[in-house]
Amino acid sequence: MNTAKYCFGTLALAAVLAAPAAAQNDRSSANRIVEPGARSENRIVREVRHELVMLPYYGVFDDLEYRVNGSVVTLMGDVTRPTLKSDAEKVVKNIEGVTKVDNQIKVLPLSPMDDRIRLAEYRAIYSEPSLNRYALQAVPPIHIIVSGGHVTLVGVVASKADKDVAGIRANGVSGVFSVDNQLKLENM
Repeated sequence: MNTAKYCFGTLALAAVLAAPAAAQNDRSSANRIVEPGARSENRIVREVRHELVMLPYYGVFDDLEYRVNGSVVTLMGDVTRPTLKSDAEKVVKNIEGVTKVDNQIKVLPLSPMDDRIRLAEYRAIYSEPSLNRYALQAVPPIHIIVSGGHVTLVGVVASKADKDVAGIRANGVSGVFSVDNQLKLENM
């Protein structure tokens, strides 16, 4: 049973998801018995990640997470577009082996103030010289979730210093009520 929660926009996640496959190919694990259900679940985990990352409107202001439990996939997170929520459910339902999708993705309310904060946060974080390398990725790993003037940073960064700088830059944007820095470190 794979009940770990996965999030996106990270280089580390690819390594985490590839680890079960790598372990199966490792010579030292040749004598291990791998249950067919575990293989199927690992395949579903990889395919769900791939399908969600490939969604055309998934971006830095969205946070998609999921949990796989056998053949049941639970989708979580926050998105700025209702179509992204429905598209995520649709692509996951089409994955072979998935029997049920529990879509718990929250659509953030429309707000011109939140839109202004999103752009200001993006500029503040990704214009910082120590963080601008993250902006070069197709989906930058620091996701900025804004709801009612409250900012949550999610994703993965390479170091504690990067996490701290992102939090400081996010707190410096005017009009923000609070910042919750939930960034994780790559090696943890």
